[in-house]
Amino acid sequence: MRDTKADERGKGDADRPLLRELVGDELRRLRREQGRTLADVARHARISMPYLSEVERGRKEASSEVLASVCDALSVDLGALLTEVGRTLLATRAPARAAAPVRTASRDIFCLAA
Repeated sequence: MRDTKADERGKGDADRPLLRELVGDELRRLRREQGRTLADVARHARISMPYLSEVERGRKEASSEVLASVCDALSVDLGALLTEVGRTLLATRAPARAAAPVRTASRDIFCLAA
């Protein structure tokens, strides 16, 4: 059986998670943690239930507006969602790829070396 996700990404990228998949996983986790249905969250976010399902499964890449709307429906800060997704990315990166902190005036930002 073929790994279609790996096929979509190309050779050598199978170990690297797609951002849309991580975002979808986190949205699904948050929704289920709240005991809410797809229909309920989609209605509050004013998007279709099939579209939200596709986003949660990592098949659709949601716009920033859609993500903000879903986060509002879940009463979750968009920044908190993206922070959690960033933590997951850092935890799953290849050991050879190091994250180097970049200093800015107000906060630390991590850059991932490719």
